[in-house]
Amino acid sequence: MSTTTAASCIAVVIPCYREKHQIMTVLSKFDAMIDHIIVIDDACPDKTGDYVLENTKDPRIQVVIHEKNQGVGGATISGYQKAFELGADVIVKVDGDGQMDPAMIHTLVRPILRGEADYAKGNRFYRLNGLAKMPGVRLFGNLVLSFASKMSSGYWKIFDPTNGFTAIHRKVAQELALDKISNDYFFESDMLFQLNIARAVVADVPIQAIYGEETSSLKISHILFPFVGKHLANFFRRIAYNYFLRDFSVASVELIVGLILITFGAIFGGLEWYISLASGVTATAGTVIIAALPLLVGSQLLISFLNFDVNNQPDRPLHPNL
Repeated sequence: MSTTTAASCIAVVIPCYREKHQIMTVLSKFDAMIDHIIVIDDACPDKTGDYVLENTKDPRIQVVIHEKNQGVGGATISGYQKAFELGADVIVKVDGDGQMDPAMIHTLVRPILRGEADYAKGNRFYRLNGLAKMPGVRLFGNLVLSFASKMSSGYWKIFDPTNGFTAIHRKVAQELALDKISNDYFFESDMLFQLNIARAVVADVPIQAIYGEETSSLKISHILFPFVGKHLANFFRRIAYNYFLRDFSVASVELIVGLILITFGAIFGGLEWYISLASGVTATAGTVIIAALPLLVGSQLLISFLNFDVNNQPDRPLHPNL
């Protein structure tokens, strides 16, 4: 064990639902760096938790069994709470389907252990040679959801938001409103939103995804549109909180004035166009300018606001000061 990690207690949370056939293989891959392994049986029909208890002698492994299914988010939060009890400093989430390599935990937690980040997440898109194995529908869906996540979370410089291979510092996890985070597959994206509200630093860590014979229960075609709706809701909440409740800056003024000018230009221009079309009388140059100028100025103000928002991503780690 390296001196960097010796002073830090690391716990791994593994939410499980129908993972009986892969779980023991996954558990066998954790090295001595990991202090606690928390398996969450999220009311598995195949009794994954009982199966683990019957087939493991690793003293690091603890099993939490839910009587009712709480979703991957709910299972992960339950694992976080167990990790709090165990005194973990860093909490890593690994799915039980075998698509994440536990050997990469060393790389994933490094930004947190060095004090450079509060939360680290995997990015399967960094290494292009691994994308050829990703199904086309999932690839397209991730592209759409990644852009939507950038808008909703404010972390414009990260990618692959649905990646469940994550690590978080305990102090930061305890600062979040865990009871308000989505319990379903929107969990990872909602975490990013909550982290931005807390002004936590997030690190994107390149990883290699493993695609074997296992099947994922996350269907992009089923969650794409619901996720987009949730991202929009988080986007408006983030803007309201960061630019009007927590602070009011030049960017706030640019957003307000820009929206007013664009709305006025669009409505006035649309009405004048309709009147001109109905009467057959060409609109005057002055009328065109009155419609176009607010649109141009408003667009520039919104672009300026967007530039400010992109550069407003948290850059000072939160946990050293907690």
